[in-house]
Amino acid sequence: MAKKYSKKGRVSRSAGRYGTRYGRKDRKLVGDIEERTHMPHTCVKCDRPTVKRVGTGIWECRKCGHTFAGGTYTPSTSVGKTISRTVKKAVEQVE
Repeated sequence: MAKKYSKKGRVSRSAGRYGTRYGRKDRKLVGDIEERTHMPHTCVKCDRPTVKRVGTGIWECRKCGHTFAGGTYTPSTSVGKTISRTVKKAVEQVE
């Protein structure tokens, strides 16, 4: 029995499970977010790329077991980086 569809021209990302529903833009955004979420992130404690998402905003290093709070889809957000820079400058000024 022949295959119904060939793989050529039918490459989809993780959002391909939605088929033709929800529109192209929304599926593309979901694909981008899921790609960033599942990529390897480095641990702040042991500097190994073994951080995985446990839950919404909860991240855990599989190697050293360090659990920390971060962004919903990435362990560090742009706002978090800005705040850490501000705190670091304030601590330097006090010393």
